[in-house]
This record gives sequence, C-alpha cells and structure tokens, in this order.
Amino acid sequence: MYGSTVAGSEINPDIQRWFSTVDKDGSGRITATELQAVLANGQGGHFSDTACKLMIGMFDKEKNGTINVSEFQALFNYVNAWLGVFRGFDHDNSGSIQENELSAALTQMGYRLSAEFIQFLIKKSDLQGHRSITIDQFIVLCVQIQRFTEAFRLRDADQSGTITIGFEDFLGVALNCSI
Repeated sequence: MYGSTVAGSEINPDIQRWFSTVDKDGSGRITATELQAVLANGQGGHFSDTACKLMIGMFDKEKNGTINVSEFQALFNYVNAWLGVFRGFDHDNSGSIQENELSAALTQMGYRLSAEFIQFLIKKSDLQGHRSITIDQFIVLCVQIQRFTEAFRLRDADQSGTITIGFEDFLGVALNCSI
C-alpha cells in the first residue's frame, strides 16, 4: 500500500460520484482548492492548503496541478489508510499524536526511523511547541515521506538502501517533493 501511488483501473462508483460532486466545472480534473473544500480531516475540519497541494502533487501524473478520477481514487485510498493509522494511535481522540505514537505509526507503515529523526519530524511539524502533531501535519509528513521514498527507490537500483546523487538531481528531488 505504501510503496506505490499507481492507481488501479477500476473506479469505485462511490468514488466516481464523489469526484463528480467535487469537479465543479466538469473538467474531469480537480485542483487542491476543490479537494480542500470537500476532504474532511476526521476532526471536524478540512485539511490545510499545504496538505491538499502535497496530496494533489503526489498523484498528479501530468504535473499540471490537478488529478483525474483514477488519481483521486488512489489519493482517497491513501488518505483513508493514513487516517486509519493515525486514529489507531490517537487513543484520546484529541486529534494529535505524540513522538512515541508517531514512531509506532510510521513503523506500522514500514518506515524504521531513529528516535532522533522522529524528534526532528515533530519539531519541524509542530510549530506550536506541543511536542505532538495533528492529523493534518501527519498527512503532510506521510505525503512527504512517501514522495521522498519513491524518489529514493528510483535511484536505488540494487536496493542496497544507499544512493549516490548529484547536486542538481538532489535539488530536483527536494523541489519535486515539496509544494
């Protein structure tokens, strides 16, 4: 689930109906703004502009800032999986998880990251200094980690877990994995 953002060929009829509702202009594509208007974060609010742009960017194969219904279905499946993981560790239903919970959540998703790196992720995500991250921040982290993982795997031909990367390639990866 966490290894590829390639969408399946069959579209769920419920996804098709939801997509058609979101696609206000009937273009067959939706933008981050349209996505943000309808995508609930499970805590009574909507995802941030940053989260929606990153999600669109993760699935936008044409790189035009929009996604089609197939890409939307893949995004929907990923977001639901991530929300499920988050909720599994948000035991008090506060809408946030602590360092140890983030570490366990990412481990469940197949990422083995050091305690120091988890602290770094919390510090970069939690601008309020609560030492926890919200569901929105969790989704942003998941998108970024997934995009960097895909870029890394493309360059790790022998699957050794190590790559050599030129400076411009590095800059390209960093810029492609951000908004």
